[in-house]
Amino acid sequence: MVQSLDDDKAQEIVTIDLVGVTPIADYLIIASGTSSRQVGAMANHLNEKLKAAGLDGISIEGMDNCDWVLIDAFDVVIHLFKPEVRDFYDLEKMWNMAEVTKVPQGKGPQVEQVVA
Repeated sequence: MVQSLDDDKAQEIVTIDLVGVTPIADYLIIASGTSSRQVGAMANHLNEKLKAAGLDGISIEGMDNCDWVLIDAFDVVIHLFKPEVRDFYDLEKMWNMAEVTKVPQGKGPQVEQVVA
């Protein structure tokens, strides 16, 4: 999933490890797109790749406006935002008790640092 977002030039990709923190998911992935069009395209590409991997029943919310798109892929929940919407909701701060990992742009699944 992170690789797909990186391929689509997503900005500020972070993963949040929720194992042992909450039962809602094992991981959150948060990323920004520069426009509603890019956010929608990233969501569509992820949906296609998840379906191709055999995941059925994926839930997607927010495709009407594409300011904030949520993809519920069972153990992983992906939030795709326009930057100003991401700044407003600041999900990273909400999950500050979990391990937040920044993914360097152009590096796919490699990680750069852990934010406490």
